[in-house]
Amino acid sequence: MDRQMEFVLRTLEERDIRFVRLWFTDVLGFLKSVAIAPAELEGAFEEGIGFDGSSIEGFARVSESDCVARPDPSTFQILPWRANNGHFHTARMFCDITMPDGSPSWADSRHVLRRQLAKASDLGFSCYVHPEIEFFLLEPGPYDGSVPVPSDNGGYFDQAVHDSAPNFRRNAIEALEKMGISVEFSHHEGAPGQQEIDLRYADALSMADNVMTFRHLVKEVALSEGVRASFMPKPFTEYSGSGMHTHMSLFEGETNAFHSDDDPLQLSSVGRSFIAGILEHAVEISAVTNQWVNSYKRLVHGGEAPTAACWGAANRSALVRVPMYTPNKSASRRIEVRSPDSACNPYLTYAVLLAAGLRGVEQGYELAPEAEDNVWDLTPEERRAMGYRELPSSLGHALAEMERSELVAEALGEHVFDFFLRNKRSEWENYRSNVTPYELKQYLSL
Repeated sequence: MDRQMEFVLRTLEERDIRFVRLWFTDVLGFLKSVAIAPAELEGAFEEGIGFDGSSIEGFARVSESDCVARPDPSTFQILPWRANNGHFHTARMFCDITMPDGSPSWADSRHVLRRQLAKASDLGFSCYVHPEIEFFLLEPGPYDGSVPVPSDNGGYFDQAVHDSAPNFRRNAIEALEKMGISVEFSHHEGAPGQQEIDLRYADALSMADNVMTFRHLVKEVALSEGVRASFMPKPFTEYSGSGMHTHMSLFEGETNAFHSDDDPLQLSSVGRSFIAGILEHAVEISAVTNQWVNSYKRLVHGGEAPTAACWGAANRSALVRVPMYTPNKSASRRIEVRSPDSACNPYLTYAVLLAAGLRGVEQGYELAPEAEDNVWDLTPEERRAMGYRELPSSLGHALAEMERSELVAEALGEHVFDFFLRNKRSEWENYRSNVTPYELKQYLSL
């Protein structure tokens, strides 16, 4: 037993932890959990916890359903919920999913990202990310498909007093900090009820764990304050949707591989090729970064989300931008990818973004000239003339592009790639066959 496991077992006893929740993520990005008593944890470290993989989205067929959840002691944290006696009695750990023989499960989202990080490591890079996570606070119910009601009427950077949850952001940030998740900024976003919380950078695997924890904690804090939190990409027709703008950088040891003093933007050839890789493969990875039918209601012309594969310095209308807040600080040179939304599977999203960027680095992709205009204002003809490829306008379009992608198939692995396509095709067909209130209103009198 290694020192980390010993630390966890000692902490359970010293802090009087009564329950340990073992977490993992299915292929679609939903959090799964099994609770065990502290007395069972040492055995879980040695042998794992068996479960029926055929009952989890995308994990295993009935004929080979036995899977094992193996807790990762480096992810141990005490959950910030007090019991009636005022103490914290529940902890959590993320798990790696394996087959009974100990081999990694190809359906495990953490394993998918780990494989891509191992490829980056073979090239001499480590990958760091920090996300800007947007979401809505809504009044409770109804749950019948009616238009939701925002919890406040604030706008961008307003010091909005939430009508229903005045202490929400403070309480959410305190809960995140108690679990070792550092927050850089928080503020009200542009739409009524819309919030943004930015997490401090971390390695990509830790950050994917943090995003899953973030979504759980935010929903729990919201419930405790009498509201509900939604990470739905676009719950309102008239307001912009919720993105998860993701800042990325590669490091070689302590050196930022994206920085160069010789470039006007202080962007190295590695950084330029990485951006070029994301732009080249942006269309085929869209089904992963934006995996829901509703995701494409956010990615529309006239909104604040990217609709074309282009890049720019400090240009928020581009798919990829180079933030220029600290132009002389080498460690801060990074890129911001603006397409992912807050409802994606963060493990798979980081895996395909990294795969696309590394493909650009490995093959020396040339970066096209930057977009200096407001891309949202350009006509489709103007975009084509400038060489900007349109991003998919629907999940169906995105799936067709993904199905042809060798890069995505390699990044996700055959099992996840095939299941993801099957599941999302079903979602798209269900959506296409559903008659909406809009159609009834427009066409019933024909």
